[in-house]
Amino acid sequence: MTKSSEQTAPEKTPTEPGAEPAGEARQMTRRGWTLVVSGSLFVVFVVLGLVVPVPFVAISPGPTYDTLGRDAAGNPVIQVTGHETFPTTGELRMTTVSLHDGVTLFQGLGFWASGRYALAPREEYFKPGETNEQVKQENIQQLQDSQTNAQVAALRKLGYPIKVLAKQIVSGSPADHVLSPGDRLITVNGKKIAEAADVRNALAGTLPGQTVQITFQSDGQPERTVPLTLASRPDRKEGFIGLTAVDRADAPFNVNISLQDVGGPSAGLMFTLAIIDRLQPGDLAGGRHIAGTGEITETGEVDPIGGISFKVVGAREAGATDFLVPEHNCAEAKSSAPDGLNLIKVSTLDDALAQLANLKAGRPTASC
Repeated sequence: MTKSSEQTAPEKTPTEPGAEPAGEARQMTRRGWTLVVSGSLFVVFVVLGLVVPVPFVAISPGPTYDTLGRDAAGNPVIQVTGHETFPTTGELRMTTVSLHDGVTLFQGLGFWASGRYALAPREEYFKPGETNEQVKQENIQQLQDSQTNAQVAALRKLGYPIKVLAKQIVSGSPADHVLSPGDRLITVNGKKIAEAADVRNALAGTLPGQTVQITFQSDGQPERTVPLTLASRPDRKEGFIGLTAVDRADAPFNVNISLQDVGGPSAGLMFTLAIIDRLQPGDLAGGRHIAGTGEITETGEVDPIGGISFKVVGAREAGATDFLVPEHNCAEAKSSAPDGLNLIKVSTLDDALAQLANLKAGRPTASC
């Protein structure tokens, strides 16, 4: 047998007019690839913009609270037990700023476009590695300190005596294992202690290694006088005892401040005024809707605060007609104050009381 020299060739299927070859149909055109890549990048951008936080926080006017009124649970903000209280009219309203963390790109753009919010670098409000919970706890501690300072400043102004207590004892210092937090300081180095600043002043001129006498009283115990050998510290020339002192009112009644979900020190002035208004006749607000802000010291100085431009807006929206402004915040407050809000400059508790008296009597007030 011999093979045929001819083989039958496979038949070709005719190509229909307009049809592309099968191999070419499976290839993506340049335009198609451009659309796919662009669409994918757009989707990624949208997802990142919706989910991933940016290193900014949004700040806006926060809620306001009438310190002569009641808290969210219906309890009086200023609660006095063991002393007569007096009726009040009008409002002494504290102001706050709302801080929004975890802002995404699209949220930030929306906040900015609204005109009601400002964006600020997160590092201005949060330390590196600091969590929201840690900031919240710091704010709560600052609020508690401001409430204590308000009580001391108010009762000092009303003529009640002040006692000085040991607040913290430095471990390993001369005072360690001798005094405890809460002990009342009577004398240091032979000098009477009438306010916290007296402790440092009593050590002026002393040297490390010198022995001084300190008289103190623990709760429910008789006074004790003990010698302490002063230590040294690199930040001071005089001898070092190793304690921090605080003023506390020595009054035969209790004043408590009830306010939840608020932090920071800036409500101190308004707390102080409300305590005074409750404890003496006279009605400080005189029926007016007064707001304000300012950190208060135990001796009645009013220190500047942050966020004043938002606080004046929040106060006006809450119906306030007058706003107590710490002196050093006046320029910023004046540039942001809405129409109809009278800005009143104060630098001390005495200033604030005098200006409220002017308002009530219809006299001019110190303006920013």
